Amino acid sequence: MKHIFQIYALISLVVFAILSVMSYAAGSGYVYLLWNNIQIQSNLWAVVFLCVLISLLMQLTWTVFKRYLAREKRKLEHVLSFSHLHPYEKLGVLWLLEGDEEQPDVIQQIFDQSGLLKQIIQARLLFKQNHYSEALALLETSPPSAFELAEILRIEIYLAQQDAQQALTHLEFLNGHDLSPWLNPLAESYKLCMQKLWGQFAVVFPWVYLHSTQFGQLETATKQQWLTQLLSCYDQASFEDLELLQQKFLEIEDQLEQMPFENKVLWLKIITRLPELSQQQQQLAIQLLDERFDEDVFYLWFQQQILRQNPDYLYLEQQILKLENKYIDIPMFSFMKWHIYIATQREYEAGQLLSLYPNNILMNYLRIKAKLNGNDELIQQLNLILEKDTKYIQFKI
Repeated sequence: MKHIFQIYALISLVVFAILSVMSYAAGSGYVYLLWNNIQIQSNLWAVVFLCVLISLLMQLTWTVFKRYLAREKRKLEHVLSFSHLHPYEKLGVLWLLEGDEEQPDVIQQIFDQSGLLKQIIQARLLFKQNHYSEALALLETSPPSAFELAEILRIEIYLAQQDAQQALTHLEFLNGHDLSPWLNPLAESYKLCMQKLWGQFAVVFPWVYLHSTQFGQLETATKQQWLTQLLSCYDQASFEDLELLQQKFLEIEDQLEQMPFENKVLWLKIITRLPELSQQQQQLAIQLLDERFDEDVFYLWFQQQILRQNPDYLYLEQQILKLENKYIDIPMFSFMKWHIYIATQREYEAGQLLSLYPNNILMNYLRIKAKLNGNDELIQQLNLILEKDTKYIQFKI
């Protein structure tokens, strides 16, 4: 339809130029029409442009009618060949069948005529085939108007190549870049895409993510994955990383109450490894235990208390009794009280606890530990075995 208007605009311009030349010093001409007692008197300009207008209206009517017939015919038509489908229908079929990876040639053929997306689609197909260098080179030839789309693909390639610095550089740059006006109707989808990329970056490079300006902007589920990754590769952290981690925790400490319980537990397990945050660890552990009982949290809190230079056993026993009144039939309480009784030389009471919970792994640990009679080497080996079944807890007591 747009093409038709452009053609008639050109025709009108040419006719206007010809009539202007012919009318120079000769006037606009005179036309007299007599038909069935109907008389029409006008000039040549009006007749010519009326004819052009009538032709345009007839052309538009025919185009609309032809499209309507084609649409109605397509509703009744039985599809006999994939190649006869409209390009958009081909894309729809591939999307529904999730067959874009198996049919790259069809995708490429559809977008070969697109000046905006041709290079980017080619680069994405190369990316899916793990041809990263060729895809990056092809993106350099993509049009400037598709800048955001090309950058998103670049970031995905750098993530696949495990190139943390390049991925972070392009993420930061794209994050500070104003969205192109033509993409404004898709601003929400663009935002979700950026969140997904930041999440992928944080999970793949958990320590590098601490250095980004977008720290803390992850979705809840992605934050949990990121914290889990931090714990799993904690030994890979540099001194600078640990200092930055401590600083970041202090920045988000006030936001902990709004976090899901699972994320707060992960933060507790992280700061347990930072001696400078022992006070924050105790406060967070008490807050979590008041909210819900969790064995890991309780053990981390108890371990911190009992490993002090002068543990307050009376305070510990009182806190355990208070928790026992709130949470009934928890084997972990007996496990902790055994250590308190041994430390305060109440062997008889400690021995009575060993008969409780015969199928609990922690109480089984105590029964074996009691039989070892203080053999530190064997107890250390026992701790290593138990720690494999108790995630993120390091037994020190």
